[in-house]
Amino acid sequence: MSNSKNDFTQGNIVGNILKLAIPMTLAQLINVLYSIIDRIFIGRIPENATLALTGLGLCLPITSIVMAFANLFGMGGAPLCSIERGRGNEEEAEKIMGNSFVLMLAFGVVLTVLGLIFKKPLLYMFGASDATYPYAAQFAEIYLLGTIFVMVGLGMNSFINSQGFGTIGMMTVLMGAVVNIILDPIFIFTLDMGVRGAAFATVIAQFLSAVWTVRFLTGKKAILKLKYSCFRLDKYRVKSIVGLGMSGFTMAVTNSVVQVMYNVSLQQYGGDLYVGVMTIINSIREVISMPVRGITNSAQPVMGYNYGASEYGRVKRAIVFTSVIPIIYTTAAWGLIHGYPEFFIRIFNHDPEVIQAGVPAMRIYYFGFFFMSLQFAGQSIFVALGKARQAVFFSIFRKVIIVAPLIILLPIFLSNGTSGVFMAEPISNVIGGGACFITMYFTVWRELDRKMKQKQTVTGSL
Repeated sequence: MSNSKNDFTQGNIVGNILKLAIPMTLAQLINVLYSIIDRIFIGRIPENATLALTGLGLCLPITSIVMAFANLFGMGGAPLCSIERGRGNEEEAEKIMGNSFVLMLAFGVVLTVLGLIFKKPLLYMFGASDATYPYAAQFAEIYLLGTIFVMVGLGMNSFINSQGFGTIGMMTVLMGAVVNIILDPIFIFTLDMGVRGAAFATVIAQFLSAVWTVRFLTGKKAILKLKYSCFRLDKYRVKSIVGLGMSGFTMAVTNSVVQVMYNVSLQQYGGDLYVGVMTIINSIREVISMPVRGITNSAQPVMGYNYGASEYGRVKRAIVFTSVIPIIYTTAAWGLIHGYPEFFIRIFNHDPEVIQAGVPAMRIYYFGFFFMSLQFAGQSIFVALGKARQAVFFSIFRKVIIVAPLIILLPIFLSNGTSGVFMAEPISNVIGGGACFITMYFTVWRELDRKMKQKQTVTGSL
């Protein structure tokens, strides 16, 4: 029998989502502060601030790859745990969590070794120049040493949230963020460590987050506990985790690939200045997209639990809420960015050249931003209900099939090459986001309608 604590079939479905969404959104927003604060401080280094900021931006694909593997096992295992909890099978849910944890540790070691070995060719492939490589290398080599901490802190936190402990999940990243905020100025300026100082602060913060996460999941308050007896890998269980987690993994990896293409193309058409502008644009995107990610991610355990418990009407109400609120929010965010781009740029850098290049780039990149929410909503619904193939397909579709070719082709046909590069994003949001959401409607929504009718027929015949 499933533990009645944090039973998502009880109470208002929107209330259940918000109970997780508020702390999870704050948690994700705080999590973004790890990298954002680094960029803000580095953008104020007395000498070569723009080069240092650009160098840090070149490391984004590396951090994205690490997060991709955390998502592979965390976002792959957590929804499966929610579904099994809804079915009342807590023993299997704990085995899924244990297998996910072992996979995170193993791949954390592999990524650390490979990253350190191939650091230099990777950074040059990501768009580094001789001027920016030293800054990128300083951050990357230290960040990679903390790969296991990043994966455990981020990946295992999904299992805390999936059990309904949104506030605890928020505390995981809050603790790390506070430490990062305190240590950044000390390491960067007081100890004059520059970019290395930012990396050390990040690694120490992630270490504390990882320790907090593991302690909670092995403690008395957790519903599903992290147990040594559940660490033995089972090939079918691993296949299910990887299959469902492939959506978040693919999204993060394709983001990394596309970011590399952006950097290389902008280096070709605009030089280090425009690579720096892209770093700022990505930083702003991370912050303003957090509420959307918070709502869509927090809805996953609620939808998965209700789906496992055959509460299909509640799943449909969750889908409506998860779709409408992000659309309203991203429309408002688009208006603010279009109206006040300089304000957002100045948060990171006051260089007149950066501002002059960044204002038109921002307006192009964020055009029609609300279509992005359709992609997030559609994919989160597929993941929540265990539909791995659809989730993976649309991760690949938007980034690889649409964005990547546009980054190459648009600059060729436009007189201003950099404008063509930035234009790839809004076009992909319209096509990819629309296709993902429409497909979700014609598959998931109609499937839920059929299941509701079947359930009513069975109930009526009893």
